[in-house]
Amino acid sequence: MAENNKTYEKLTKKCREIALLASCEAVLGWDERTYMPRAGAQLRADQLGLLAGMVHEKFTSTELGDWLSELEGSDLVKENGTPEAANVRETRHRYDKEARLPKDLVEEFTRVTTLAQGEWVTARQNSDFKAFLPWLEKVVDLSRQKAEAYGYEGEPYNALLDDYEPGATVDMVSETFKLLRNDLVILLKKIKEAPRQPDRSIVERPYNVDLQKVFGESVAAAIGFSFDSGRLDVTTHPFCSGIGPGDTRITTRYNPNRINDALFGIMHEAGHALYEMGIDKKNNFGMPTGESASLGIHESQSRMWENQVGRSKEFWNYFYPQAQRIFKTSLSGVSLDDFYGSINAVQPSYIRVEADEATYNLHILLRFELERAIMKGDLKPTDIPGEWNSRFEKYFGLKVDKDSNGCLQDVHWSSGLFGYFPTYTLGNLYSALFFNQAKKDIPDLGDRFSRGEFKTMVDWLRENIHKHGARYRANLLCKRVTGEELSHQPLVDYMNDKYAGIYGF
Repeated sequence: MAENNKTYEKLTKKCREIALLASCEAVLGWDERTYMPRAGAQLRADQLGLLAGMVHEKFTSTELGDWLSELEGSDLVKENGTPEAANVRETRHRYDKEARLPKDLVEEFTRVTTLAQGEWVTARQNSDFKAFLPWLEKVVDLSRQKAEAYGYEGEPYNALLDDYEPGATVDMVSETFKLLRNDLVILLKKIKEAPRQPDRSIVERPYNVDLQKVFGESVAAAIGFSFDSGRLDVTTHPFCSGIGPGDTRITTRYNPNRINDALFGIMHEAGHALYEMGIDKKNNFGMPTGESASLGIHESQSRMWENQVGRSKEFWNYFYPQAQRIFKTSLSGVSLDDFYGSINAVQPSYIRVEADEATYNLHILLRFELERAIMKGDLKPTDIPGEWNSRFEKYFGLKVDKDSNGCLQDVHWSSGLFGYFPTYTLGNLYSALFFNQAKKDIPDLGDRFSRGEFKTMVDWLRENIHKHGARYRANLLCKRVTGEELSHQPLVDYMNDKYAGIYGF
């Protein structure tokens, strides 16, 4: 047993060293998407490619593999539910996948996606898909190479989905997504035909960007985001970067004529940050128990703070008087009920990150379908705009007017994040289950929000979700916290109840 403990200590020490090196990648990646001058793109691509190769080489060393093999048969990991067992299990899962990737593929993938992100920014600004196409073709090719190197059962998309949602497969999520789509169609029909329709113009007035920044920061701080160990910056496509212990950074983008975009974007990324800040990275940095359970669980935290909390009536009972004082002209004479209806108004729109709760998942399902076709080779990159626009009109009833409102709107494909999009919908599904349980455990939760008291919610999340890191896979964590399996029904019930009150159906 003592020998096993020594081996485990060696493993944790090595993984911590690797995590420190990866955190350097994270800082450079954050800088590349926020402050780096565009002319530095090639240098940054080379820097990140070099670091990615070094991380890969260290993590896939024979030494680390031998330690895992020794520990797997030991008493130290005999009980499946222990942190030690989870660390060995999940490290093995990642090790086996990474070891199948050639180092030169890892380096090339990182270099190309770093350059592609910069090219995407310019292409999006100019709504010029043709300019981005050569880069997209490279990223798609490299992503397929990764899938083939990993190996998979069924279809290549399974290999990539597993990167973000360990253990998940297309077959596992497709049926749930299908049921969700069917119920969303029914809900949207009821909303469209409802007797009451909120005034969307309230949130689409001039809102001073400097004042939006002040208000957004105050909201983030109120719900628990620590500016002592985090910061808020501006970028083209908002993201959260959990760099390491004491350093979690979020970003947003501001629209001077719409308050929803930055405000709920900040709450979304702050939700991610609260998860990162709630994981015990000080003691578990570099190990799975010092990382998130999955991207789906991560998204459950961001979507919960953005929607179930941030778009709730109780939240605005507290914050609306402050908003009226800050945005005096735009909100003058606007009642709380009218404002609440406006921020929750449902209307099909082009941009996913600006979508309302009822239509948001249709954006994800569209991308999920396209990504599977791309990875199978059924959809060529050059044909993506046409296929996107055709499906978008079918799902949303809108003709895409330009590529920046269509297939160029998201950063994910330039970053090589094929397999990521389904985790947004999984996150929405998990968020409804978790929030239902939180309300059961904290019966006066809504009243606390109305008083501006959010610490109880943060504490509940940290105790039930954050502190475990990746000790439990997403589906098991959900069952442990709520007693229920993943289902689309709690999310549908939540939205039907909410929109019935707003629209009067």
